[in-house]
Amino acid sequence: MGDAAEEFAIGAVAPGFELPDTDGRAHSLGEPNGSVATVVFWTCNHCPYALAWHDRLLDVARDYGDRDVRFFAINSNYAVTHPADSYEAMQERLRNEEWPLPYLHDESQEVAHAWGALKTPDVFILDASHVLRYRGAPDPDYGDPAHRASWVREALDDVLAGEGVRLAETEPVGCGVKWKK
Repeated sequence: MGDAAEEFAIGAVAPGFELPDTDGRAHSLGEPNGSVATVVFWTCNHCPYALAWHDRLLDVARDYGDRDVRFFAINSNYAVTHPADSYEAMQERLRNEEWPLPYLHDESQEVAHAWGALKTPDVFILDASHVLRYRGAPDPDYGDPAHRASWVREALDDVLAGEGVRLAETEPVGCGVKWKK
């Protein structure tokens, strides 16, 4: 796992993926498709950190969705030990909530390993060529909604402006990804 995280560092091209959403539709990172940026973040149904940052990240998706920015939320947690994060629980959650982005299931955990995802949440921002420009936490304090996912917004603004990202990496904060044994 550590090797993948070291290989996929700021400035590297993101590993591709194809994963199902809660309706069974496949979504992929695919080839660069004209999107100016792509935000991929790991999340889940049970982690208090992921839940604390949830609304802030969805607000970013709403605020930037009409600016050619794609968003994907991925759950890679092992459902045998964490049934609240099962595919069925993901489906149930989206029956009760409205998300402006797909919630993808990485049952094999291959995508999490390839990206070096460590926490829920763990945010990755890619430019139009799928080069990693930001990786880390949404903002400096999961307990303070006033931050509004400021680190994600600042990185997106820099990418959209075609500039270098001022703060390219922060430490992801949250629950560890629940790996298969």
